[in-house]
Amino acid sequence: MSGRPLLNRGLDGLGTTIFAEMSALATATGAINLGQGFPDTDGPAEIAEAAVRAIREGKGNQYPPGPGIPELRTAVAEHQRRFYGLSYDPETEILVTAGATEAIAAALLALLEPGDEVIAFEPFYDSYAACIAMAGAKRVPLTLRAPSFRPDLDALRAAVTPHTRLLLLNSPHNPTGMVLTRDELAAIAELAVERDLLVVTDEVYEHLVYDDAEHIPLVSFPGMRERTVSISSAGKTFSFTGWKVGWVTGSPELVAAVRTTKQFLTYVASGPFQYAAAEALRLPDSYFAAFRDDLLAKRDLLADGLATAGFRVYRPQGTYFITTDIADLGEKDALTFCRALPERSGVVAVPNSVFYDDPDAGRTQVRFAFCKRESVLEEAVTRLKRLAV
Repeated sequence: MSGRPLLNRGLDGLGTTIFAEMSALATATGAINLGQGFPDTDGPAEIAEAAVRAIREGKGNQYPPGPGIPELRTAVAEHQRRFYGLSYDPETEILVTAGATEAIAAALLALLEPGDEVIAFEPFYDSYAACIAMAGAKRVPLTLRAPSFRPDLDALRAAVTPHTRLLLLNSPHNPTGMVLTRDELAAIAELAVERDLLVVTDEVYEHLVYDDAEHIPLVSFPGMRERTVSISSAGKTFSFTGWKVGWVTGSPELVAAVRTTKQFLTYVASGPFQYAAAEALRLPDSYFAAFRDDLLAKRDLLADGLATAGFRVYRPQGTYFITTDIADLGEKDALTFCRALPERSGVVAVPNSVFYDDPDAGRTQVRFAFCKRESVLEEAVTRLKRLAV
């Protein structure tokens, strides 16, 4: 056998995701898992029953249509019109995917070629780096810095080169919780039009925004309709992360390009769950408001507790994650800290440092998920307070 590595060299160093490592630690130690972002309770009972009903009625038990079932594509179109005033043709401008992660992969593999540059906010969700690498492209990070984690728009403009093909945006932003403002979005849109850039927007936390923050789709700005691939999913909004139902919206040309790639990944997925997701998207406004308010209360519970435990807390505007800094606890390395935390306190968290290319930018940042029952969060805070003793 030759000396060439078995793994594609573009993926060298990525290894096992940090979420798998930390969740395995939680299982091995019995620790409270505030690392991986999944709720510890299921979503609405009527939506779970819709999935059961679809299975019993034989809906989706065999291959569903490649673009997704018509009922879900129509429901996505209705959702976009209802919340944002955006109009999409369910037949040509909406594509159902195996969660947002597949949507991101399909979009990047479809739109990028070797040598293209992609500008992405760092810290970034770890699949971004892998998908860019698999496409043979080069990621160019734009670092979001504490305490505000706001993007430096001058630095963004300076990062664009003749090789820049695409901007990869995530707002509300995981892991920092930053939500782009109207003025920031307008500036990004203006730059994209001026430099003829494509944009992929990851909007899976669109319904989880707090305080005065507002989620505004980038595609709603002038000149963005024909150059933006928007991505979201049912998992985060309806607390069924295991169902893996996501979707892409965009112009017919963009969606056709993404569909060409997607058909050679999963082809189709989540048949019966697509019917349930269609019903979920039609839930009344009261559901979305109550869901947000519940997460807001949990955000404040955990944020206050972490501050009492000695963490420097960056209270998020969106998502269900809180970024903290452990320097005030006398700690110098987030990865080392998180690997030891289950034994030290019986809690699992995730080091933000693995989401940065810049080795120093997030060295002491740690992310906690608050999409858990209040009793679980309270117990986690009690355990973490021992670190400050």
